[in-house]
Amino acid sequence: MSSSRPTITPADAVAEASALGRRLAEGAKLFGEIRDADVQIATTPKDLVWSQDKVSLYRYRPLAESKGLPPVLIVYGLIGRYTMADLQEDRSLVRNLLNLGLDLWVVDWGNPGRAERFVTIDDYVDGYLAECVNVIQERTQRERLNLLGICEGGVFTTCYAALNPDQVNAMVLTITPIDFHADQVDNRPGHGFINLWARSLRPEDIDRLIETQGSLPGAFMGSVFSMMTPMRTLTKYNLDLLDALADKKKFLNFLRMEKWIADRPDHPGEAAKQWLKDLYQENKLVESRFELSGRTVKLSDITCPVLNVFAKDDHIIPPATSRALQGKIGTQDYTELGLPGGHVGVFVGGKAQALLGSGIADWLSARG
Repeated sequence: MSSSRPTITPADAVAEASALGRRLAEGAKLFGEIRDADVQIATTPKDLVWSQDKVSLYRYRPLAESKGLPPVLIVYGLIGRYTMADLQEDRSLVRNLLNLGLDLWVVDWGNPGRAERFVTIDDYVDGYLAECVNVIQERTQRERLNLLGICEGGVFTTCYAALNPDQVNAMVLTITPIDFHADQVDNRPGHGFINLWARSLRPEDIDRLIETQGSLPGAFMGSVFSMMTPMRTLTKYNLDLLDALADKKKFLNFLRMEKWIADRPDHPGEAAKQWLKDLYQENKLVESRFELSGRTVKLSDITCPVLNVFAKDDHIIPPATSRALQGKIGTQDYTELGLPGGHVGVFVGGKAQALLGSGIADWLSARG
């Protein structure tokens, strides 16, 4: 009986080793040629409009003729940076939306430090976000605007739309958790690790974790995300990097992603406690028990049209936690858009990029 195992001759082995050596040499040369200016992210031109404390509001410069729609405010979360939506020119949600004629704004939460340890989600939603909305209304002479919330930022916009329904024309949510316990319904292997981890902690454990330095450290959350995909973490700096070195464009994109991952700010302490205890542990948002500034956030008070975008293979925000919004809001104008890829892939993946920008722009145009 003949063996099906492949045979590797000494000549094949020498040729393979030689090819690997050439690739490493070429990669080392390419690495030496790259400069920081080559790896800039979030390069779409924008202008500072307003700032307070460490929070800034920017308005992107137009790239196409305006469609005349209400302005769109992008709201990212405190875990990570909004720059993920503008990582590289050829895969940028920001550029795609600008090229489709939208008036685009973005809030940058800055670098919270120990001085922000007592800043709460109440402050971010009813304070900073509300002021951003006021500034946009004044600058554009519009009574209502569109909100585009991303991840934790989507929770902020959800709260804002529920508490201020008369100021929101339409809301787009992307990879946003609503029911923080819905991962138990979906129960997909490898998905919802953060949900499980947060529920496994005692409230006093969360307090000790945060009070050590007054925040939820960005480096700590980075390690948590790395542990969620251990094999990916183990292979990306050898196999993935080796593959990227064969193509300068691919290598630059690899470095841009690493630059975004490394730029993870600390999460303000009291806001982090609310995030982990009130939402991940007690699931107050979907149950209409979450309070901000003495007011209860009721999903049924959201009356604007809602487009809910989720990633079909999102292991950080499982699809079920996002799709739980359906039937909970006070409008029938609710649309879901499921896109291929994972949590970040929705914004940088080729397949999702072809659908996300146009999907959002077309949906907003129909509700202008």
